[in-house]
Amino acid sequence: IENNLHIMRLDRGPTASFKDFAARLMARMMDYFSKKENKKLAVLVSTSGDTGGAVADAFHGLSNVAIVILFPHKGVSQIQRMQMTTLGKNVRAFAVEGDFDACQALVKRAFSDENLKKFNLTSANSINFGRLLPQVFYYVYAYSRFGSGKVVFSVPSGNFGNLMGGAIAREMGLPVEKFIVAVNENDEFPRFLKSGIYRPVQPSKKCSSNSMNIGHPSNLARLVDLYNGWLYDKRSRNGAIVKKGILRKKPDMKKMNRDFASYSITDEEVNMAIKKFYIKYKKLLEPHGAVAWGGLEKYGKNNKIRLGISLETADPAKFPDEIGKILGIKPKIPISLIDLDKKQERFEVIKNDYKEFKSKLIKAIS
Repeated sequence: IENNLHIMRLDRGPTASFKDFAARLMARMMDYFSKKENKKLAVLVSTSGDTGGAVADAFHGLSNVAIVILFPHKGVSQIQRMQMTTLGKNVRAFAVEGDFDACQALVKRAFSDENLKKFNLTSANSINFGRLLPQVFYYVYAYSRFGSGKVVFSVPSGNFGNLMGGAIAREMGLPVEKFIVAVNENDEFPRFLKSGIYRPVQPSKKCSSNSMNIGHPSNLARLVDLYNGWLYDKRSRNGAIVKKGILRKKPDMKKMNRDFASYSITDEEVNMAIKKFYIKYKKLLEPHGAVAWGGLEKYGKNNKIRLGISLETADPAKFPDEIGKILGIKPKIPISLIDLDKKQERFEVIKNDYKEFKSKLIKAIS
């Protein structure tokens, strides 16, 4: 983009999402081992946007795996929704009357439900380490294009899975100078870095970067553990979460602040970043990539960046309304999204109620 600043496009897969690479590798491995062990799997997924489409496409048609996807009703874009709801076969989708955190809580409770163990439930969210591991390669690949010195990565962060993949890469020896944890108005992490006090954003705030509308990231517990801390959710006997984000042991905050810088980018700043980027470089960003670019710019105001790489995680065509309002143009539709709006949707709206969800889940995977 400029002499020392680059965009890593991770949106060139079959669903135009950064999660395609990891989801497809994990799907093939799960299918391979489930056949080898002669057992059926039920993959349960909560999504705030792109995960659902990428996972649905990755597992679609695999005979040994049933997929059940939960997404916030009216909380994802039309294209994101249709990527989950038009496939059919072994893919079922439910729209939950609540935010992503509500969807995630239902999924986590199902995993701890003794009565559901016979269904071999597993996850394709980044709470599954099998999703995280392939994402390590994004960072290694990016660095391999340059091959010397230290690098600054700006990562648009919601559930912190992509960020955790980068942190693992660094632990394995990748010379990362700093991770910029770019979040939208769900700003629990930048506040945590400054104060050492963790408070989830409840309910999560709705922003144009909808895949990042998460007020309590699952992978933050992993990140805190990496720095010798302990963050957990308190549960009742039946597995329901009664209190989120209890910081039992504070991590090494000095080291965390050395390795991470975090910025909250407002929707207004996102719109301005998309507009300025297009005018200056004649290239399109979508809201999530704009959050990352905005974080990189904020960091660059007070720090010299020798090599900076900002992650673009979704194709701008997934957000035609936002791009249209900001720039007055329609983004070019990639091949993977052509004629999607002509397909028939199948999904069911359910309440944020575990008893109802459990009943629907059993019917879907039986």
